[in-house]
Amino acid sequence: MRKEEIREIDFSIYNIKDEVEYEFQTGKGLSKEVVLEISEQKGEPSWMREFRLKALEIYEKMPMPTWGVDLSQLDINSIVAYIRPSARKKTSWEEVPEEIRRTFERLGIPEAEKKALAGVGAQYDSEVIYHNMKESLARQGVIFEDMDTALKKYPDIIREYFMTKNVLPTDHKFAALHAAVWSGGTFVYVPEGVKVEVPLQAYFRMNAPGSGQFEHTLIIADRGSEVHFIEGCSAPLYSVSNLHAGCVELFVKEGARIIYSTIENWSKNTYNLNTKRAIVERDGMVEWISGSFGSKKTMLYPASVLVGKGAKAEYTSITFAAKGQHLDTGAKMIHLAPYTSSKILAKSISKDGGISTYRGLLKVGPEAEGVKASVTCEGLMLDDISKSDTIPVIDIENDNVDIGHEAKVGRISEEQIYYLMSRGLNEEDARAMIVRGFVEPIAKALPLEYAVEMNRLIKLELEGAIG
Repeated sequence: MRKEEIREIDFSIYNIKDEVEYEFQTGKGLSKEVVLEISEQKGEPSWMREFRLKALEIYEKMPMPTWGVDLSQLDINSIVAYIRPSARKKTSWEEVPEEIRRTFERLGIPEAEKKALAGVGAQYDSEVIYHNMKESLARQGVIFEDMDTALKKYPDIIREYFMTKNVLPTDHKFAALHAAVWSGGTFVYVPEGVKVEVPLQAYFRMNAPGSGQFEHTLIIADRGSEVHFIEGCSAPLYSVSNLHAGCVELFVKEGARIIYSTIENWSKNTYNLNTKRAIVERDGMVEWISGSFGSKKTMLYPASVLVGKGAKAEYTSITFAAKGQHLDTGAKMIHLAPYTSSKILAKSISKDGGISTYRGLLKVGPEAEGVKASVTCEGLMLDDISKSDTIPVIDIENDNVDIGHEAKVGRISEEQIYYLMSRGLNEEDARAMIVRGFVEPIAKALPLEYAVEMNRLIKLELEGAIG
């Protein structure tokens, strides 16, 4: 098979326009009528309907952010907030209609993600259409549900935790937007002392042009428990803008551990304005592993709030910005308790005029003595027209701390290229080898199949094969 044919096949994996029938969708824009329509379609309790309406009021009063990426061309009035495909939630992969199964298969989702691992939730536009869980997990007391089902089966838990203790609608305009029109997503509860041995996984697909996706992920790891959650996201390329404004809330109880891995490959007409935050109690640990490749504009800063003595947080990420993209990403580490620790390793690649920005916050509160924290930012530009910036904020209110910060931005060394070419590589392969070495720490942190997927995405980006 010729190289050109391979590229064409790979390209089709990540940019698919399938004809899917839709059972229901709201009109464009955001209004009280749209919010009520979403709630009515879902048959929600009155308290959730009122929660949505209050969030809408907050949204309407809050200004659009003027920092970060340029949002001046984002028109909320042209976005359809809620779309339900004709296929509703199914209980097994085989029951999902053929056209939707074909989409997931062509997207290259690993077979393990669909069936063999502990659980998979797949969201197509605004609705979860497929959800599976092994009986062994259920016997351990692990809850793994889509959010709409969880709201009906566990209303007291959802009402206690849903955007009340972690991410709040008042945090920023897009948190309020999410609270008003959220749909779908995943709820996970891991009981005390239970260690989930294989990852739980969710896949989100935004397929309709001019749509918004607002999935909500809520994970509670009780005392001494452990879980690894993997999230994958994608969308086809359309001529109109799509909006993704999801929300992730993690609760890491005493001595618990959550690993949250995500590979995002939104198409380059998508505004990705996601909010992710973890609250970590005594001796708990959260690990964020993030790959950001697609989208037209991204603003994403996973936050870890260390509220218990000895709590730990790590953030490892790779961002790839190509032509027409501005990806503004980073992390927030907020130390509020003594002897907490955190580590940030953020790497970015930019090419063909792409803009990659690291924006982060390291904050140590006045009571947080004995903190150990390090921030490392590395930017790699593949040409002379791209841009890479680092904007770290470090706010220390306690003298008894150990803080380290390192940032560097540079271009691929011509000497390195020359050396590799002298060893028999052509220039394209030499550049690819240098990039693979640059992202190796992130690849090593991912499960094997996702490391393969990330390397494939990088290969496609280097070849300019993703539109």
